[in-house]
Amino acid sequence: MSIDLRMAWRNLWRNPRRTLLTMSAIAFACVLLVFMLSWQFGSYETMINTAVKVQTGHLHVEAADYQDRQDMRLVIKDPQAVTKMVQAAPGVEAYTVRANSFALVSSQERTYGILVVGIDPAREAKVSTLKSIVRQGSFLEPGDHEGALVGRLLAQNLQVKLGDELTVLGQGRDGSIAALVLKVRGIYSSGMDDFDRSSIQMGLQAFQDAFTMEGAAHQVVAICQSLEEVAGAKAYMAAHLPPQKDPGLTVLDWKQLMPGLLQGIEMDLVSGIIFYIILLVVVTFSILNTFLMSILERTHEFGVLMAMGAKPGRLGRLVVMESLAMNLLGVGAGMIMGALITWYFQVQGIDLGAQELMAQYGIVGRIYPRLSWLSLLSGPAVVFVMTLLAALYPTRRLWKLRPVEAMNYA
Repeated sequence: MSIDLRMAWRNLWRNPRRTLLTMSAIAFACVLLVFMLSWQFGSYETMINTAVKVQTGHLHVEAADYQDRQDMRLVIKDPQAVTKMVQAAPGVEAYTVRANSFALVSSQERTYGILVVGIDPAREAKVSTLKSIVRQGSFLEPGDHEGALVGRLLAQNLQVKLGDELTVLGQGRDGSIAALVLKVRGIYSSGMDDFDRSSIQMGLQAFQDAFTMEGAAHQVVAICQSLEEVAGAKAYMAAHLPPQKDPGLTVLDWKQLMPGLLQGIEMDLVSGIIFYIILLVVVTFSILNTFLMSILERTHEFGVLMAMGAKPGRLGRLVVMESLAMNLLGVGAGMIMGALITWYFQVQGIDLGAQELMAQYGIVGRIYPRLSWLSLLSGPAVVFVMTLLAALYPTRRLWKLRPVEAMNYA
């Protein structure tokens, strides 16, 4: 160990209380950043998975421009070929096929324009939370050609209850009139008002027959095992889409399907970054004050060393080594404690309360922070750089010292 390093280490512990307090401030900032970033990433993942499992899924395969135009003639002509490809995609956990059409739905009392969705009951239950949010009645059974699921708000607007009949009037894919009578099998409540008031769900086979789909569908919806798998699955699907002309097929991920959710996450992340900046500024100024006081207290000592031939550069290097050692110890301790705390809550979760209420809307009652290399390293790295820069600023004073004036400094 060099003489400068030994001196720096010795000087670091000349005032152990101040050193420990400074290191504690650095460590606390690192712990807070690691945990809060992991908390944000974990809560975002929970929000995304909850939202996509209500209806959209992680990925859609559909006809080009269908998302923008919602034209029922923009179909997947061979859904079976697409489902085989989706099933082979890496990371895909489950998939389902859907068909959609806007139509008028009437009860004995009222008529509303809504979206009619044809679903495969067996596969839909594996992809979405629709089955779990049915509050009254039951979910559709495979092969049910007469049943329908109705949102809670739409049922209120239509003034219908279980067993009541609904008349659906729309336009088939070939331009013909699509008319059918359905019975309310179940009433669901997702907690999303737009979804609960604007659509009904019916069997896919019955939908295809009524709307003359000729076996076609509008969407193949896939759920991945985790958000990390979405990009790889999307790339695979895009590269292996079955050939289909007029219209061609495209693959959309949840970011394209729910841009509002993505914008909300980005806004929350920006507000979090503002908080972190404020925290970093406070920590930086506390470190700056600590090192400035340290240099002022040791001005006489520096004057003596300079009178003995020590150069300002060597003294500056000595102070930088002290700050570097303090930084490394504080940041290292903060990263270890932050990782351990985050890991504990990542396993145990954080209870938000009202679990029964939240479960009614398909939301888990616990949030699980997600520790990653990004959340572990990014915050402490910024803390390290900021505090090191704060320690460098008072070091400039050494270049202005004169030995005689420094030795007489009180």
